[in-house]
Amino acid sequence: MKFTRRNFLLGTASSSAVASIFGAVSIAEAKIVAGSSSSDRKLIFKMIRTLYPHASFPDGPYERTTDDVINKGNADAGKMIMMRDGLRDLADASFQGLSFKNATSYLKSIEGSAFFNHVRGTSVVTLYNDKEVWDILGYEGASFDKGGYINRGFNDLDWLPEPRIEEHPDHANFFTATQKRLAAVNQNNINQ
Repeated sequence: MKFTRRNFLLGTASSSAVASIFGAVSIAEAKIVAGSSSSDRKLIFKMIRTLYPHASFPDGPYERTTDDVINKGNADAGKMIMMRDGLRDLADASFQGLSFKNATSYLKSIEGSAFFNHVRGTSVVTLYNDKEVWDILGYEGASFDKGGYINRGFNDLDWLPEPRIEEHPDHANFFTATQKRLAAVNQNNINQ
């Protein structure tokens, strides 16, 4: 069947008539959401886990990130089509069954696509702005309202070795010699 404007209008009118006859949802209330099926959610979840793999992160932050990717991907009709097409491509590539290495390779092959950029861009902000992730990573959050970091955590880098206080012997000799030369130059200037 050839797709024409007439066929489109007849199909739309028929759908409206059937929906109103059977008391279904009106056309204005109907909303199709790309990524709302459980299989689509699993694909997005796996994609985010592959992009940002952290063994110490539980599923909760990844699930919340998946929700945000879906919500922002359905913000308008263009994004919804992009989401639908991207999810279809993931399903066609059997992405859910791929190993981490093969999934990473597949994602590298699509990294220039709008779908990939949407998922990556949304995920990096949402995942690392999750309070549960902050707790896992040891980030205490913003400190502006608590007076800043100078008196609150600025120097609590307990995971780094203590800094060396004494000078390295080679540097000490260099600086001592430089100071002696400078003193000699100053003494000559005073004597002249």
